Amino acid sequence: MLRLTGEHPDPAEVLLRQRRRLADVLAGLDEAQWSTPSRCEAWDVRGVIAHLVDVDRFWTFSIGAGRAGEPTRFLATFDPVVTPPQLVDAMADVDPAAMLETFRSGIDGVAAALADLDDLGWDTPAEAPPGHIPLRALVLHALWDGWIHERDIVVPLGLTPVEEPDEVTACLLYAAALGPAFAACAGSDREATLVVEATDPATCVVVGIGPDVTASLGGAAPADAVVVRGDAVDLVERLSLRAPLPSLPAEDRWVLGDLATAFDQA
Repeated sequence: MLRLTGEHPDPAEVLLRQRRRLADVLAGLDEAQWSTPSRCEAWDVRGVIAHLVDVDRFWTFSIGAGRAGEPTRFLATFDPVVTPPQLVDAMADVDPAAMLETFRSGIDGVAAALADLDDLGWDTPAEAPPGHIPLRALVLHALWDGWIHERDIVVPLGLTPVEEPDEVTACLLYAAALGPAFAACAGSDREATLVVEATDPATCVVVGIGPDVTASLGGAAPADAVVVRGDAVDLVERLSLRAPLPSLPAEDRWVLGDLATAFDQA
């Protein structure tokens, strides 16, 4: 349902940098800070990290299965509202020090699973929430998820979020494509082009929307493309439901996709 076109840097380096930076932040927290409420409703800092421990375990397994030619199908019945809290609750008795150690171990597992991939290997399909997608796109999903959750932790703690330009660009690319990819998974065949023009860092994302979704950094777009403009970090936050979605005319709002529906508890 989701393909990346054009040239893209190796995403493993960016993903692992983000995860290890977050681990270093956690190492400096005291016990009270681990209990600080995050931007995720009902989760404190510890709960967010328990969630990331779970997802990194899944990424390691999914990447390995994909590279073995047997991509998993575990997420076919996954409930994004019900299942993550259940998994977090299962680690309720793990203390912060042990949680951090497990988190670091999970990062090492992801690094090992991604080792020695060549250009052809990055096109290998593996399972992620939008379905079977190339490993390059899967790693961008993992990066986007972890980058947003890092902000969910550090902003309430009063810390300054790190905003590396390549991380912001990669997250914007994926966040712009994910909602339309979920809509395509749900059977939508509506077609359009979404262009996201961002500043700080300056970048342009072009998303081709239809029965499947393509996403690229730059590239040609038709004259009737739907255009969203703004600060890059702010746009990632909005597309990730941490702020209101970007403003569009009523007839164009559908191009932002189905991410909100996927997490609609009603």
